[in-house]
Amino acid sequence: MGVAKVPPLRTRAHSVSDALVAHLEQLIALGELGPGDKLPSERELAESLSVSRTSLREALHQLETKHLIERRPGRGTVVLAPPAQVSDLYANLTELAEADRELANVAELRTVIEPKIAEFAALRATSADLLQMDDILHATDENLLAVKSLELDIQFHLALARASHNPLLTALTTMVSSWTTPVRKDSHSTREGRRASLAGHRAIRDAIEARDPAVAAEAMILHLADVDQLIRRTRDDSAPSADQA
Repeated sequence: MGVAKVPPLRTRAHSVSDALVAHLEQLIALGELGPGDKLPSERELAESLSVSRTSLREALHQLETKHLIERRPGRGTVVLAPPAQVSDLYANLTELAEADRELANVAELRTVIEPKIAEFAALRATSADLLQMDDILHATDENLLAVKSLELDIQFHLALARASHNPLLTALTTMVSSWTTPVRKDSHSTREGRRASLAGHRAIRDAIEARDPAVAAEAMILHLADVDQLIRRTRDDSAPSADQA
């Protein structure tokens, strides 16, 4: 397998190593760097990203402690596949019967797990985790097309799950996102919905930066409630009236 191409850094905030961790972890999460991909040499990667090798080594060390990459002396740096238990969880969730994945059930699941994920993130998020959230929030705007707004919404919730530093919760969030995408698009179909989504995400992110797990969990509960109301309102508005039926 050839050496993977790593796009340039988009932002430079806080420490360079934190920006590098956020950048590379996001590429791995989005599949732009996949399991088995070999990164360029430290010298080549540092030059292409315009960073020092010291900052790069620090970032690679953090990614290695997260079990996202493996550095092999004399063989280079390789992106790792998810742990076996994560792969098993993906397989089991994928096999769930369609009836078990009804949107009402999945929405209920979100209200159970996502406030706890926000709570864990407030306790465990690193500077690099916050940078990933900030990159997503900076790209989000109420004037975006609905499809782009939904894409960034999903990315934010996945970044939040990764900030919990629990790979099983990240895997669960990934699957739940895939199940809820068809209905979540309704909450992004209007400017009001996109504005409310962004406000909810900002409140969650601020609570995480403040290291306040209770506020982070409450902000997530309020955000999910807002999303549910927006979806119901959008569907009610688009439903045919009795005269049209």
